[in-house]
Amino acid sequence: MAQPPGHMQSPTTFSPDGYWWWDGAGWKPALSSDGSWRWTGRAWVAAGAAQPTRRGLSTGALVGLVAGVTAIVLVVVAVMSYVAVSRFNTPTPAATQTPASGQSASTAIPCDQLEHTQVHYHAAVQILYQGRIVAIPTAVGRSSFCYYWLHMHSGEPGIIHVEAPADRTFTLGDFFAVWGAWGVKAQPLDSAHVSSFVLAPDQKLVIYVDRGNGEGPQLYAGDPKSIVLANHEVITLEISPPMVVPPPAFAWPSGF
Repeated sequence: MAQPPGHMQSPTTFSPDGYWWWDGAGWKPALSSDGSWRWTGRAWVAAGAAQPTRRGLSTGALVGLVAGVTAIVLVVVAVMSYVAVSRFNTPTPAATQTPASGQSASTAIPCDQLEHTQVHYHAAVQILYQGRIVAIPTAVGRSSFCYYWLHMHSGEPGIIHVEAPADRTFTLGDFFAVWGAWGVKAQPLDSAHVSSFVLAPDQKLVIYVDRGNGEGPQLYAGDPKSIVLANHEVITLEISPPMVVPPPAFAWPSGF
């Protein structure tokens, strides 16, 4: 049977595969006007014959697929937002230094979301190894979420910003404790250790403290962790030999 009776014309609005036609509302099998014949894309056959499986998705299926993908994207965005908010609201551990022998434990130094201005001054520290200044990370004490009361800023190498809500004594040991908490790796400071440096038997730690009072750098013989930070004080930790005498002068930038 090559054509339905009555010289009927074939449907013209077919799907690309020729098995379906569009009636303005949806895709339907390509039937003759009396419903007794179906166009297969190659010939008219009796409408009762098995219909081929439609190739492609209906409009409803496409809408459902888009809705499903959209729902998945929204869920992923919601999960990521929750993780970000949870991380922001998770407090950063406070930095607490190990006290020197015979001393009481230092008060922990928290990491707050904002910088404080009630107490604000600057000290400086420089480490010398084999006669050369060692770079200290200028982001010590700062993260995307908070500021430790002792921290550094980019472009200001060696400068410790002391910014606290209340006046109290801060020491070089406190700064090294913050350095360790910030970097998630202990930064020891004693006669045999300076940050990641471990002194060899033939090496010695020589400490200078310049209190900014015009007397210049003075030798310090005590525990380096106990050095009290003061405004415009410069602390030099020199791993010798060789000895650099006097230690390099620290140049304070304009505005400090």
